[in-house]
Amino acid sequence: MTKKRIVVIGAGVAGLTTALLLSERSGYRITVAAKHMPGDYDAEYASPWAGANYMPVSIRGSMAAEWDKKTWAWLLDLAMNRPESGVHLQECEIYSRAKDNGSATADWFSELLAPNPWFKDIVPNFRDITQDTLIAGVESAKSFTSVCINTAIYLPWLVSQCLKNSVTFRRANFKHILEASKGIQLGGPFDLVVNCTGLMASQLGGVEDKSLVPARGQIVVVSNNASKMISISGTDDGDDEACYVMTRAAGGGTVLGGSYQKGNWDPQVDPNLAVRIMKRAVELCPDLTGGKGIEHLDVIRHGVGLRPVREGGTRVEKERIGDTLVVHNYGAGGAGYQSSFGCAQTAVDLIEEALGTGAKL
Repeated sequence: MTKKRIVVIGAGVAGLTTALLLSERSGYRITVAAKHMPGDYDAEYASPWAGANYMPVSIRGSMAAEWDKKTWAWLLDLAMNRPESGVHLQECEIYSRAKDNGSATADWFSELLAPNPWFKDIVPNFRDITQDTLIAGVESAKSFTSVCINTAIYLPWLVSQCLKNSVTFRRANFKHILEASKGIQLGGPFDLVVNCTGLMASQLGGVEDKSLVPARGQIVVVSNNASKMISISGTDDGDDEACYVMTRAAGGGTVLGGSYQKGNWDPQVDPNLAVRIMKRAVELCPDLTGGKGIEHLDVIRHGVGLRPVREGGTRVEKERIGDTLVVHNYGAGGAGYQSSFGCAQTAVDLIEEALGTGAKL
């Protein structure tokens, strides 16, 4: 049987996970073609800048919650059985302040902050933190076992697993999605295009999804270790700023964040925001510096990533554009890693459905 030829455009966590899951099924010749590859650092290539962790913000009963639920099983298995993936278990604490109600961060975290979130039945060790142990200004808090992902290890690991399954990788920068289907210089044409271009789907010809906007995230990576992962419902420094701390596996440093600045395309680091991020992190997590100031943080790098936030949520669906079969998987915003397996699994199912019943699209 002749193998179907498929090109995945985009090599962020969505594209790589989709390519990997598809490569585990027979009957396909797969090429990943992307402007940016693991090892690159560019604001529009959001995946390397992510924390990345498992703090579900999806609403109970939504498709996004189902994707997150499936992804937890995948990430837990990697943390327990595949340490080379750069995924490790970490205790997580979420703090909630009443004065943050209605802020951008609290709205973003609404399910995470809920008294009875849907994910409490799937993550280990979920519990409420007793009032007498809470820091000043915090009304409630919860704790559970989560994972933190060292993106500098995990993205190349996904590539290595794809290569083991004979996936081909090529640099390419497409102006129109039909350029990808023709596959000039890629060994095409292709039977189907998988669109995992993230924020750039807003500019890709044939797609141009105007419901996509950037949510600018700024982080500081330090060599100081934190004993646990921490996040809080808001800050006193602005509606679109956030505070979180998480330590990556295998010496990957500790990520201090952050911001959630919707509509902001600025790729440059804001030094004043960086100082506020570090001050908030040290106040929330004193063990970073032993109770000392930010001058005792050992900074590895500052970074900016543009989360691909899509009104209406992640787009995972099939479409025909001209004569080209397309399956989309983009727009996960800040949930790219924690929904990656679930979204990719749905995308792969749609790919097989499209190739089997393409005339019905």
